[in-house]
Amino acid sequence: MPEVVENRTIFSLLEVTRSIQKTIAERYKSLYWIKAEMNKLNHYSHSGHCYPELVEKTEGKIVAEIRSILWKADFQRINTQFLKIAQEPLREGITMLFQASISYDPMYGLSLRIVDIDPTFTLGELEKERINSINKLKEDGIFDLNRNLPFPTLPKRLAIISVETSKGLSDFYKIINQNPWGYKIEQTLYPALLQGDKSVPSIIKQLSVIAERSDAYDAVAIIRGGGGEVGLSSYNNYLLAKAIAIFPLPVLTGIGHSTNLTVSEMVAYKNAITPSELADFLIQKFHNFAIPLDQLTTRILQNTTTIFKGENEKLKSLASDIKWSSQRSIQQSKVDLNSFEKDLKINIAYIFRQKFTSLDHLEKMIQLADPVRLLKKGYSITQVNGELLVSVDQIKDNDILTTQVWDGEIISVTQKINKNGK
Repeated sequence: MPEVVENRTIFSLLEVTRSIQKTIAERYKSLYWIKAEMNKLNHYSHSGHCYPELVEKTEGKIVAEIRSILWKADFQRINTQFLKIAQEPLREGITMLFQASISYDPMYGLSLRIVDIDPTFTLGELEKERINSINKLKEDGIFDLNRNLPFPTLPKRLAIISVETSKGLSDFYKIINQNPWGYKIEQTLYPALLQGDKSVPSIIKQLSVIAERSDAYDAVAIIRGGGGEVGLSSYNNYLLAKAIAIFPLPVLTGIGHSTNLTVSEMVAYKNAITPSELADFLIQKFHNFAIPLDQLTTRILQNTTTIFKGENEKLKSLASDIKWSSQRSIQQSKVDLNSFEKDLKINIAYIFRQKFTSLDHLEKMIQLADPVRLLKKGYSITQVNGELLVSVDQIKDNDILTTQVWDGEIISVTQKINKNGK
């Protein structure tokens, strides 16, 4: 009972909270379908219960917030429905339509007890966001910007936005780094959250970092390990799709799903269903360059072989001509040499006859000039003082003269010298 003090009625806190509890219980007796965004799931694995934080946002600002309770049995049933319809478990960061009762507890305050969640509504909300983002991008005139960028012939430098522990990233690395052709692609990882509300600012932040170093890369790849429509909701976000659409380098996506394309995939230069398919796309780019190059190399070798073969045939023909010509030349040279030899013999014989005739004539002249021959004819040789006497001027009185005749010498002494004309 309330206490009355100095004409004031005073209620205890418990009385007030129980009154609120009774009023709410009497007022809200039914279950209600409520639309809200689940900001946090707050699942406790030891008990199996969840205590979701529910919010409503207007232009990105929270305008209403309330806590809720999702008991273990209800969570397991709802989670099974999400896995069946949305292909992934119930998670935070989604807009959902749920059925709940309204309750108030003196200890824990006002809360909603969730008994059911409609997964098809969540998918519908995602589709609505997807269509709105597409229309806005087209109105802004940026929907096709990234898809129209030129793609490098060889994408050798790749910036990757992903989670280090992603299985999809592991598959991508395996195909790229173990390709049997030895193609080399330089990869730089920029870690980011890829799921939930925080994934949008996380991916946009890494895109901004890469854009500042765009000269160091040929393309950007966003790689994720897969998931259902709900888990891909962040890729329909307008801000993320815009960041991809206006990015200065080609953006490649391999986020692992085969259902409707997200907006981010639509505006990206290339969308691959899986990271493995994205790796194959890059390998194919190297094939597109290497195969024609190999074919050209083969063609060059074939042409070179053909040219060398033709030139070799020409050389053989030329060698044959040279050999035949040389044989003819040698034969002609032999004929000419034989003829020259004959002419030389004739000329030598003629020259020798001439020389012999000259020698005979010279011999006769020498014989005619022989001093002994002359001495026999009465000529003599006189010397004075060992010199040949050719003039009376060479001698004087009493000089000793030696006169040689053909059969001996005569020694005399001059007594008188007569010169011609005296």
